[in-house]
Amino acid sequence: MWFTSTYSNGAGGECVECALTDARALVRDSKNAKGPVVMVRSGSWCSFVRALKYGELA
Repeated sequence: MWFTSTYSNGAGGECVECALTDARALVRDSKNAKGPVVMVRSGSWCSFVRALKYGELA
């Protein structure tokens, strides 16, 4: 099931939706549900989100 990012404000800005499975994380533009989807391994997604949270990405 897709869920909208907590940073989405509904005002038409840059928003993403995610769907998580045991093995994969799927990410798409919330304004274009039929558009392309980025798929990454769950472990990679968790590492990415953690790095964002702690400011480890430049």
